[in-house]
Amino acid sequence: QVQLVESGGGLVQAGGSLRLSCATSGIIFSIYTMGWYRQAPGKQRELVARITSGGSSNYADSVKGRFTISRDNAKNTVYLQMNSLKPEDTAVYYCDADGAYEVYWGQGTQVTVSS
Repeated sequence: QVQLVESGGGLVQAGGSLRLSCATSGIIFSIYTMGWYRQAPGKQRELVARITSGGSSNYADSVKGRFTISRDNAKNTVYLQMNSLKPEDTAVYYCDADGAYEVYWGQGTQVTVSS
């Protein structure tokens, strides 16, 4: 079975940092585009960052310059380094794996940034 398990969320003060991890199993990780999405209360889920199998990345304008997505194919894990956090970054963060025909999602991890 396919599993994506996020970790690393928590409570942090504005200006602080967190590193999210998403450990995967059941997929050929190295060929999947991996992404981080987030969903705040009352809002739609939005793309935060994405990294392709070739290592190319892109980011939402709201996090560009503050967040960095990376992947370790040997560990089947994708990361999201979040720096200079703002209260508006507060959301549940989800990991996803995008293939040619299928998409898989993790359960999410809560990130709360206090003022």
